[in-house]
Amino acid sequence: HIGEAFKKIAKEIRLPGFRPGKAPRKVLEARIGKEYARGEAIRDALPEYYRQAIIEHDVDVIAPPDLDVTKGEEEGAVEFEAVVEVRPQITVAGYDGLRIEMPSPHASDEEIDQQIDQLRAQFSERVQVDRPAVDGDYVTMSISATHEGEPVEGLTADDYTYEVGAGFVVEGLDEQLRGAEAGDDIEFEADHPDPDEDGQLTFSVTIATIEEKQLPEHHDDFASEASEFETADELVTDTRTRIETMKRSQAPMLIAQKTGEALAALVDAEVPDALIQDQVQRQLQDMAMRMAQQGMQLEQFLEATGQSITDLTDNMREPAEEAAKVDLALRAVIVAEDMVLSDDELQAELDESSAQLGQTGAELRAAFEENGQLSALRTDILKQRAMDKLIESVEIVDEEGNPIDRADLEPIADEDDT
Repeated sequence: HIGEAFKKIAKEIRLPGFRPGKAPRKVLEARIGKEYARGEAIRDALPEYYRQAIIEHDVDVIAPPDLDVTKGEEEGAVEFEAVVEVRPQITVAGYDGLRIEMPSPHASDEEIDQQIDQLRAQFSERVQVDRPAVDGDYVTMSISATHEGEPVEGLTADDYTYEVGAGFVVEGLDEQLRGAEAGDDIEFEADHPDPDEDGQLTFSVTIATIEEKQLPEHHDDFASEASEFETADELVTDTRTRIETMKRSQAPMLIAQKTGEALAALVDAEVPDALIQDQVQRQLQDMAMRMAQQGMQLEQFLEATGQSITDLTDNMREPAEEAAKVDLALRAVIVAEDMVLSDDELQAELDESSAQLGQTGAELRAAFEENGQLSALRTDILKQRAMDKLIESVEIVDEEGNPIDRADLEPIADEDDT
């Protein structure tokens, strides 16, 4: 290591009569002394020796170490101490009696009506009405804005049609339009809709007409016109099937999510900040990766949403803390259930993964061992098994507390598969 340090130093300093990087070691020793190179060597070498010690002793560290050389700074063998925060071990009471609530897998009449109403809305007509405006009505109006008596560019329009409740144009407009009638003249004060512009604006609105959206009746004629079905009953049946198919397809992910939330709620130990920060960084990296796949950079997203990186990470902190709790709780379940992973089982997992990566199981194992990640891989596999065990035993009820039959959560078989 000292020899490597001298090579690096030779490239960094210039000595008369020698090209960069070509000064002999003895010349460098005479010029700068051995002590400087030894210090550089110790600084460069310690991280690797620390990593080897972590792997050898299988220490589950969660934060950078505080390294202190205790012997050999000037000569002889080097010894050092590393003080580092480790993952806490907790116990979780009640993990074997988890209960989660999720939507019923059966389509309710309200859900069916909502889906069909969305289809009806595509064939709706606007009809003028003689009554006060309510949310969902379309108001045709003239609108103008002034600042200190001067018109404001871009905020004046005639015969402008606006859906009440849409929340556009300017804050406060919806409140003014609710209850207004055709022929009304309205004036109100509001902030400029452009956040980069200051000052109170005066808005003047004259309502010309009010129209409501009328949906076609749900009968056989509508079903045959709007869908491939001849009757309204057939349309309802198909809508029910599509809703329930979607619910069942989402059920496995939702059960896992709800089980994790229930498990995290059992953790009353304080989560180390290092674990939370690690989870935040994981979420940030995942988000940046997904955006990159869509052709967007994280900086562009922040600019478009008006957020800083601090705002974004602060918003991620709460879900990151829950993820850290789930991690600690699953590790506690592994210990409580005496779950182990044999070497053969580990190798089988490696062999399965290696086939997808175009490697042999032995090559993949060697890579994990070299990076000191074999123990972490073993734990990840056991954590997944622990989660699977909890998912199998968790009690599932609907919003009203009624038990849900797991058979009703299984995917609906495709007719082509039956």
